[in-house]
Amino acid sequence: MTELLQILLHIDVYLETLFTQIGSWIYVVLFIIVFSETGLVIAPFLPGDSLLFAVGALSSREFICPWISFVTLSIAATLGNTVNYHIGKFVGPKVFSKEKSIFFNKKHLQTTASFYEKHGSKTIVIARFLPIIRTFAPFVAGIGKMKYFKFQTYNIISSIIWSGSFIWAGYFFGNLPIVKNNFSLFILAIIVLSFMPTLIKAISMKRSKKG
Repeated sequence: MTELLQILLHIDVYLETLFTQIGSWIYVVLFIIVFSETGLVIAPFLPGDSLLFAVGALSSREFICPWISFVTLSIAATLGNTVNYHIGKFVGPKVFSKEKSIFFNKKHLQTTASFYEKHGSKTIVIARFLPIIRTFAPFVAGIGKMKYFKFQTYNIISSIIWSGSFIWAGYFFGNLPIVKNNFSLFILAIIVLSFMPTLIKAISMKRSKKG
């Protein structure tokens, strides 16, 4: 866990080193990470927001192309959600029968389902900016057999907004001296802020059950 946190906090350094080693193949690696984080319910721990911001920051330093990154990762996010939707549709809630399972935790499913019920179709868009819920939202959409056309409409829109907002934020602000010299702190802030709504929702649900 500590090692994963170190990678997240210094993700720009790791990506820069990776680029020097594999060159343009880095786009394939980034595609796989984003696809897995959004498409596989066992991979909600992979970096999402912080990764996209770091990609934008490296783009501003001319290591990688921002436009190629933007298009590639938008497609990865769209395909990831699509696969996750179909997994949810065919597998259903049966795999989430264990209360204390690390990956297939029923609480994750319940939290996402509650969020989904409250916000409806726009959850697909909102969930893009919420770790863990981002991974489970399309899965729940599949379980609930959300109309595929509606799902894909929100899926494509959310992919473009999510990847674009963080990549271009990193591109325009990631190379500023205050950000570049304190990059780990900014990444930590992104991680904490992105998790806050999910934590608040989980605490609220726990309190309502006790009440």
